[in-house]
Amino acid sequence: MKKSIHMLTLVLFSLMLHASCAGQDKKQEKTNETAQLENVEVYYFHFSRRCTTCKMVEAEAEKSVQELYGDNVTFTSYNLDETEGEQKAESLNVAGQTLLIVGADGTQFNITNEGFMYARSNPAKLKQTIQEKINSL
Repeated sequence: MKKSIHMLTLVLFSLMLHASCAGQDKKQEKTNETAQLENVEVYYFHFSRRCTTCKMVEAEAEKSVQELYGDNVTFTSYNLDETEGEQKAESLNVAGQTLLIVGADGTQFNITNEGFMYARSNPAKLKQTIQEKINSL
């Protein structure tokens, strides 16, 4: 009987140890994925004078990025009529109103057309587009 109890204790201990190690592997994978996303940036470039759709593109894109990735992906809006916006646009080769996703390696996805097509009529589709592009990086 004592041998059975010792054997059962040993088996339970081994299972607990294995479960602990398996959890660390998953945690490490998550950390690597999060680190990769931290270098992804979403930019919205606009002018001072804006229509309702322009404002909706910014609002829906920012909301989608926040809901999908929290603080792991940054969303920044730049006014092209201001010096800071002009400089940032120039560094990314942006000439006008643009919704742009930039990966850590410099890969760019210009989703301006999708932004204007879906921000008002189908925000879920815009969110899906943002997610597909970011996840492909």
